[in-house]
Amino acid sequence: MIAFYIPSKLARMTELPPIRTLRFFRRGQSVALSNVPPERTLLELLREDLGQCGTKEGCGEGDCGACTVVLGEPGDDGLRLRAINSCIRLAHSIDGLALWTVEDLCADSLLGVPAGQLHPVQQALLDSHASQCGFCTPGFVMSLFALYEEHGPSNAALSREQAQRALSGNLCRCTGYRPILEAAEQMHTLAPVPLDRQAVLAGLASLPPQPPAQGAYLQPTQLEELLRLRAAHPQAQLVAGCTDVGLWVTKQHRRFEQVLDLTRVAELARLRKIGERLRIGAAVRLEDAYAALCSHWPELQTFAGRFAGLPVRNSGTLGGNVANGSPIGDSMPLLIALGASVVLASVRGDRQMPLEDFYSGYRKNHLAADEILAYIDVPLPAAGDEQWLRVDKISKRFDDDISAVCLAVRLQLHGGQVADVSIGAGGVAATPVRARRTEAALRAQPWNEQTLARAIEVLRQEFEPISDMRASAGYRRQVLGSLLQRLWLQTQGHSGLSLEAFEPGVLA
Repeated sequence: MIAFYIPSKLARMTELPPIRTLRFFRRGQSVALSNVPPERTLLELLREDLGQCGTKEGCGEGDCGACTVVLGEPGDDGLRLRAINSCIRLAHSIDGLALWTVEDLCADSLLGVPAGQLHPVQQALLDSHASQCGFCTPGFVMSLFALYEEHGPSNAALSREQAQRALSGNLCRCTGYRPILEAAEQMHTLAPVPLDRQAVLAGLASLPPQPPAQGAYLQPTQLEELLRLRAAHPQAQLVAGCTDVGLWVTKQHRRFEQVLDLTRVAELARLRKIGERLRIGAAVRLEDAYAALCSHWPELQTFAGRFAGLPVRNSGTLGGNVANGSPIGDSMPLLIALGASVVLASVRGDRQMPLEDFYSGYRKNHLAADEILAYIDVPLPAAGDEQWLRVDKISKRFDDDISAVCLAVRLQLHGGQVADVSIGAGGVAATPVRARRTEAALRAQPWNEQTLARAIEVLRQEFEPISDMRASAGYRRQVLGSLLQRLWLQTQGHSGLSLEAFEPGVLA
């Protein structure tokens, strides 16, 4: 084992909770680091404490991808690798995991890159002239390394679509994306370099166990233990993927005396079908949660890929996104339209409520001090009447951007009438909301142009959106109606994507 003593960047008072040793697996060896503050980010640990400066510091908010590293953890089918943003990931969250940075691709003995050679990902970028200033290149390398391992070291070339998806969280301002994407398509045609996955899994299994959950960074593994700790430490900062709380550290310079991390709780990391519901644990990563939703609603595929970039989806959790309660969070309008409910748990027991009733104000909710959001229950689609589900996200960029408006509509038709409808909206109020008045204007009405026109007018007047840097209030109102009209066009056999079908100037 390689052991380091890392002095705290800020002197910590002796009366604060003790700091556990951070352990992870890197370059075929276990690493142990002492005295790492609970709010220290993985990027700070790499660059400032370990002197590993290949990983770059860019936006500090998970947007540019210059800080991308790869984490490995045991999964149901072996070792699973994920590219994540190290700038907003807490260092202690990688305890018990494997880590790769750009320096490791030619230095990790378990990768088996021949001496003096580059990893196929790096060689393909070099051959394709896919780097200029080099600042963003380490992030591209690591995202492509995760894709390389996910695809397997075969000679089968990747598609452009696979490459674009893997690089959705990486920005380049110099080279242009064509040579980078060409490198991604070509990297598997080079001599394969397989990772010794069994050796990594054995290394992870050999890491010494952590003592019982106590101290400054609490990371329980069972739900009962988590609820007990939440009751005992209601002041502790609750985190999951940390894609939002991480911004409090990097942008607001907050410090936490104690952190309660729920991502290792076995019960909360599961996806289960219970009767006619899909139960999504609060610790399920966004990428996995959306994959499960898409398996039941394939029409969500494009929308799911537009939720942030892949490294954010690999870290963030659906439960965290819901608990965060941002009025422009994209998950909540969809879940509201699907009729989702949340299960709140504490040592006192569980209680359940519709998602739209969970919020009490801007980024406020009805969680008690000793409660956590444990599960999200989503009713599965039922066979029978003609059903439509459409979710539209309006933003300035297609990939990796924040919504100006998000509208989700689930429509059930029977005999030409609206048998049922539910509508969730984001970006138009202080919280994610349900458009109840618009639903009432549609329900039990004939699905025709007259009903549509009335519903559009109700929808545009139902909320009081604000004007901000993303859009004006007037624009948001107009777009709400246009998106409902887009659903109408789709039900009439149109793709619903042609701007010519919209009112002139609405989306200009």
